[in-house]
Amino acid sequence: MTQRTRPARPLRRTGRTRRAARGLAALTTVLVSVTAGCAAPKDSGRGTGTTHEAAARHPASAPSAAGGANDARAFTLVASGDVLPHASIIRQANADAGGEGYDFAPMLAGARSVVSEADLAICHMETVYGPPGDYTGYPTFKSPPQVARALRATGYDACSTASNHTLDDGADGIHRTLAALDRAGVKHAGSGRTATEGRSPAWLRAGGAKVAQLAYTYGTNDIPLPKGKPWSVNLIDKDRVLADARAARKAGADVVVVSLHWGTEWQDAPDRQQLGLGRQLTSARTAGRPDVDLIIGTHAHVPQAYEKVNGTWIVYGMGDQIAGDMINHAGAEDPRGNQGTAGRFTFAAPERPGGRWKVAKAEFVPFWFDTDAGRVVNLNAAIDRGRDVGDLRDRIRRVVLSRGAGKDGLAMGR
Repeated sequence: MTQRTRPARPLRRTGRTRRAARGLAALTTVLVSVTAGCAAPKDSGRGTGTTHEAAARHPASAPSAAGGANDARAFTLVASGDVLPHASIIRQANADAGGEGYDFAPMLAGARSVVSEADLAICHMETVYGPPGDYTGYPTFKSPPQVARALRATGYDACSTASNHTLDDGADGIHRTLAALDRAGVKHAGSGRTATEGRSPAWLRAGGAKVAQLAYTYGTNDIPLPKGKPWSVNLIDKDRVLADARAARKAGADVVVVSLHWGTEWQDAPDRQQLGLGRQLTSARTAGRPDVDLIIGTHAHVPQAYEKVNGTWIVYGMGDQIAGDMINHAGAEDPRGNQGTAGRFTFAAPERPGGRWKVAKAEFVPFWFDTDAGRVVNLNAAIDRGRDVGDLRDRIRRVVLSRGAGKDGLAMGR
């Protein structure tokens, strides 16, 4: 495999904003067999709890679990793809911190307007955090814990933490990662330090709804679960996902969001297992109400289609939000590994208590990680500024709409 190092260049540090309106809470757990491992970067060199709720950012009356129309307010949820700090990303964060420590906020700044303007924002933290001074990229990731603070500064409320890299540093890596997210005020679902935490969803509040996020991964790159700790990371299993979703609903969830680390790396189209599991999860109902309200997928490293299945939106793959230059399985540099989307879904309150919160508006926003600059780029915003990235934006749009989501109302957002 050809590898190349690229020196990170110090860039001007940008300011941080905070979201004017949102609230918070959390979710629980899912088995699909797919390609193991995470795509190699061109540069694979080395770089030198108790869950708590973050403060609410606006006053809001507590909604009823039933989601009655009188107290319920619509809300917008944004979800984005893999945060995958390769060695070059770690060096860039060090350069952005002036050589002292690590600052990931500048590279995420291009996503902040989309993320922070949502009522609720969910990311995917693919890697675990390492001990001080022991930070590595591909193939065994240990990221600086400062990533968590940057995610919060960008506006994220919660992250899925179940991936094929969750056990890269064993139980210790999980402990450090969840503790750092706790300190930053970012909820998490998909891995746990205790049995209770491992099986619990991330509970969030948005608008007038109580939202539960559940997260699962297809596997852990053949790394066995820590002895005596089968709850360390949630594995995809249809029956377990549905049981967890029903338990969350019984506990008062108005909206159940399932994050799945699944699919085949470098494949634009969802694979047979994604399609099958997606149909099974979206068709499941209890008392006539769907058990799952939204599925958001990660892992493939390339944008995949959005599709409305059995009345429920599925994002098969959002692509990478942050990653170094990537090499695909054929050993070639593949720019698709730095392309992604953010899904934006506006949920409307039910007309009657106990009814379903339905997606009234579905959008995707095309993104690109510019590895030369070390920055997330909102492609529509870049085009507005005169940047020549229209072909890149249009390719992502074709893939996203490739399963007919446009006819069901999916639109490209800004």
